[in-house]
This record gives sequence, structure tokens and C-alpha cells, in this order.
Amino acid sequence: MNFSVFIAKRYVRAKSSQNAVNIINFVTFLVIVIGAAALFIVLSGFAGLKNFSLSFTTVFDPDLKALPITGKTFTFSEEHHEKLKAIEGVASYTREIEEKVLLQHREKSELAYIKGVDTAYEDVMAIDSILYLGEWRITDQHGVAGLGIVNKLGVSVQQTRNPLKIIALKPGKGSISQQRLSDSYNTLPLVISGVYQIEESLDQKYIFIELPLAQALLEKDSTQVSGVNFKLRPSASVTEASEQIANAFGNTVTLKTRQELNSTLHKMLNTENVATYLIFTLVLIIALFNVVGAIIMMILDKQQNSKTLYNLGVTIKELRRIYFIQGIIVTIAGGVIGVLIGTIAILLQLQFGFFKIGVIDYPVAFQFINILIVLTTIIVLGVIASKIASSRINKKLIAN
Repeated sequence: MNFSVFIAKRYVRAKSSQNAVNIINFVTFLVIVIGAAALFIVLSGFAGLKNFSLSFTTVFDPDLKALPITGKTFTFSEEHHEKLKAIEGVASYTREIEEKVLLQHREKSELAYIKGVDTAYEDVMAIDSILYLGEWRITDQHGVAGLGIVNKLGVSVQQTRNPLKIIALKPGKGSISQQRLSDSYNTLPLVISGVYQIEESLDQKYIFIELPLAQALLEKDSTQVSGVNFKLRPSASVTEASEQIANAFGNTVTLKTRQELNSTLHKMLNTENVATYLIFTLVLIIALFNVVGAIIMMILDKQQNSKTLYNLGVTIKELRRIYFIQGIIVTIAGGVIGVLIGTIAILLQLQFGFFKIGVIDYPVAFQFINILIVLTTIIVLGVIASKIASSRINKKLIAN
């Protein structure tokens, strides 16, 4: 065994004759353990919150979405159907048209978006998990609305006597004042067959109806759509599929992945994650100053031992290496124990859900990358702290 490593291990295990030094060493080790555990738990918590926040996007955002480069709609013809069917990476796709409308029921009104979808929508989007009440029926002037819309307008499911009224402005030029008000919009009575629930903002945004009905309401022909949603095969390459789809449309559409459709949300979550990591790293930096202090106290406590070793032929460089390795051992051991404690806490939360947000378990995620981040941070900071402290060994100190 290397001499410096052997002596460093002895110093870590041995107790000092000075009780104050023992207390300082114990507190230093405890601070490292708590800091590592706290950093791992916080990173796991943010990973869980990120997954929880992004889980909402899987319902309304597909693997890949085609959108018009200019304007609100583009043409989707039978020729496009045939070309898309020939693309191996595409498992299925669905057309949609979306527009802002006014919803009215009795004396109440609310602005929202209609989303006209075809029969393939259920094959592409995960709608089974969001249905809160009723059934997913969007045919024969039936539709599905968000829970927030239903609550605000006081609409009941299968209310046929007094259905919801959808009002959409007619396309065209000129001001409304130049024509009769009744001629400037189209009206559609709609029976709510089902209610979906995801989260508050989305529950107040959409009402689903069948695509031909929406196209008729907005005075669009059967080839005009505002988007095409694609579900890709698990083995498909997103880049290759995007190129083939773009070619099928003659490069008249822009294609976006689920992450690109929610780029603002991704940036916000990533920024919060980095900011939290930096804040806790700063706390660890402050905490690891204890390592510097503890090693310096150990150097002073073992001053006579160091002098004896020096007289026996141990060089100043080797003496510095002893205390440097001692600091590394303490920080690595504290980091590993801290990560183990954090891992146990996260696994217990995943299994039993001790902490809750309302009625749901606080979301956490166990990720090996977080273990690597914490241990790397601890080791790097420990190396710096140990290097600073061990550099205090010099001939003048040994001679005294």
C-alpha cells in the first residue's frame, strides 16, 4: 500500500487526544453528508416536477406536428394521404383544425378554442387517461369540453334541451360595422358528451368537435387543416421522419417535435434546475470550508507526528499528500453516505408518498445522472478544499 494512503487512512480512523478536534472532524463529516443528501433530494425533486409538468404535454402534443409556414391553415389532400402512408417511421397521424371561438350557455359566455379532429385522433393522442366524465364522442354535433369550461358555463353532460352554443367569426375582409352583425359569425349548437381534466389552464382552453363540423363552422373546405399530428414508431428516427414528411408536403409546412412545441416550458424548467443546482453547490462550497478548517486543525494536532516523519525522511510533498488524501477520503465517504441517505428518502417517497401536493404524491424521480452529478460535485470541491488545506504544510511549520 502507498505510504501516504496508509498514513492518511490511519489519521481518518484515529481519534485525536484533543476533544475539540474530534468534534470538528465529526461536524465536518456530518455537514458533507447532509449537503450531499440535500443536493440529491432537491435534484430528484426537480426531476420529478419536470416529468410531472411535461406529462401534460403528451396529451395534446404528438411526437411530431406539421404546422403551416404562413397563415393559419394549409392544404391536406388525398395525395398527401398516400405519401404519408408510405413513410415507414410514421405509425399513424391525425388531422386537426383549431380556432378561437366564443362559447355561450344561457347567460354565460367564455372564450376558448375549438379543436376539430378526425377519427384517428384517438390512435395518436393519449385521451383515455384524461376523460373525467361521460364518453369521448365527437360525432353528430356532440363534443368533449375541458372541466374548467364546463364549470364556468354550467353545462351538463348530455344536455340536449339547452345545448352549448359555439360562435365563430366568418372569414373575410372588412369591418363588422359594414355588415349586419348576424351575418358576421356562424353559430353551432353542441351537446357535451364528455369532460376531460388535465390541469387548470388546459381544462379552460379546448373543446373538441369532429373535423368536418369544425371546417363547416369556420367555412373551410375539407382539405384545409391547421395541423397534422404524427405518432412515430418506437424505432423511427425523428430526423429522418421529419425529412420524409416535409418532402411529402413539398416543404410547405414546418415540423416541430413535442419538445419544440413546448420550448418555453423546457427552457423554464431547465433554468430552474440549473439555478437550484448552483445555489446548493454554493452551500456545499461554504460547507466544505469546514474541510479546510478540519484538515488544518489536524495538521496542527499532528504537528509532532509530522516532524517525526520528516526526520525519518518523509518529504514535505509526501506530508502534504497525506493530508490531501485524508481530505479526499472524508469528502468521498461523506458524499457516498449522503447519496445513500438521499436515495433511501427518494425511494420511500416513490413507494409510500409521505409528502403530498394536495391529494397527489409530491413527484420525485430517481435518476442515476443525479447520483453522478452529486458525487462529481462533492469530489471536485473536496479536492480543491483538501489541496488548499494541505498546502499549509511547509518546513517552517515542521521546524516549530
